[in-house]
Amino acid sequence: MDARHTQTANAVLSSSLRLIRSHRRMRAVDIAQGMNMALRSYEHFESGAGRINLERIHRFAEVTDSDPHGILAALALGSPAFALRCADNKLATILAVALQEFDEEAGDAIADLDARTIINAFTKTLKDLADQSVRRDAEAEAWLEQRRGRLMAPAGEDGTGDGA
Repeated sequence: MDARHTQTANAVLSSSLRLIRSHRRMRAVDIAQGMNMALRSYEHFESGAGRINLERIHRFAEVTDSDPHGILAALALGSPAFALRCADNKLATILAVALQEFDEEAGDAIADLDARTIINAFTKTLKDLADQSVRRDAEAEAWLEQRRGRLMAPAGEDGTGDGA
């Protein structure tokens, strides 16, 4: 890995850790204690200084109840936001577990799969997941809009409810 890529990966790691810590509303000292680290050592880790340490990433994820594989995938994708997006639903860990089971079940037959089949399968599955999320959001918005009118509006000073 060249120095430029390492700097980029370290910056992504730092941003990922900070995003997750902020999302969890945790202080650096709380995470340092949870990881059994001195605060200064944790701050060094969170700043992305030094070599990327898989054990520390996993310990951080355990303390923050986030997705260690999401953090690692964020490094590969160059997207700290991906680490945050996976923090609650553990998407990347679920994918890693599914791949592990696929490896155990399919074994050497994996080598016989052609790239086009793999690309098509993953592309379709991920598009379906994205569509499902958009549909769910649209359905929730429609549900709320349909029922919002039943709520009492705050009364204005003149009692009309229009605030004027």
